[in-house]
Amino acid sequence: PTMDMQICRDIFSAAIQAAGILKVDTKWASALSLTKNKLAPNQISPTNGGVQEWLADWPSTDPHHRHTSQLFGLFPYDEITPWETPKLAKAATQTLNLRGDGGTGWSKAWKVNFWARLGDGDHALKLLRGLLQPVTGLITNMHTGGGTYPNLFDAHPPFQIDGNFGGTSGIAEMLLQSQGENQVIRFLPALPNDKDWQAGQVKGLRARGGFTVDMAWKDHHLKRAVVHASITGHCRIALPAGMQLKMQNGKLINDVQMEGRIATFPVKAGQNYIVQ
Repeated sequence: PTMDMQICRDIFSAAIQAAGILKVDTKWASALSLTKNKLAPNQISPTNGGVQEWLADWPSTDPHHRHTSQLFGLFPYDEITPWETPKLAKAATQTLNLRGDGGTGWSKAWKVNFWARLGDGDHALKLLRGLLQPVTGLITNMHTGGGTYPNLFDAHPPFQIDGNFGGTSGIAEMLLQSQGENQVIRFLPALPNDKDWQAGQVKGLRARGGFTVDMAWKDHHLKRAVVHASITGHCRIALPAGMQLKMQNGKLINDVQMEGRIATFPVKAGQNYIVQ
């Protein structure tokens, strides 16, 4: 299955990276790298245009099944992104459209994260509302049983914590992302065009690379963000148009390298950096 290959690449990549950071197990990491390169790649189905679920392009026996295993590479793994693999991202969108929005609570939660990773906040919100739909019955229905019980437990049914944790994760992914090879911090990547989401603020969101982000937005646009660095090194952000990078004392950061809208700048542990 495609999911197995994606999981292996994820685990192998993490082990290889860890070996390099710790400067240990060099031979083992090299062997893993060779094995990783032999794994079956992601493929786009020539028959339906989605991400192929199996090595061969077999037809689906349950096209609207709640599982979407072949998109593990989209979330929680990050080898499928709109900016690094646009063709696969388009295929992932097709897969989700073919699968539909049905399913149990945990399935809806996973789809919230999928749509957020694809930058479609409106569809992510649709799934989030489905995840929070009140449910009272305990009858097992794997296609339409999704929602939330009065005690806020996820309705699988009878219950799966994946839906609760996944829903929380989905909201975070709608507001902040940093996945991908360069771990670029992206503010409000999937903010819904909904009046209830047009303004807000959030504190303490974690980004890859050792960063914590507080931010506020208004009229569906970032108003201000504070990036706190826990390590010394470099930070990469997608700088919104018309905004600047400043030190915590208000002075502009001069040592900024721009590549399109991606800003790379040096950071020191314990310092705050302002986007405004």
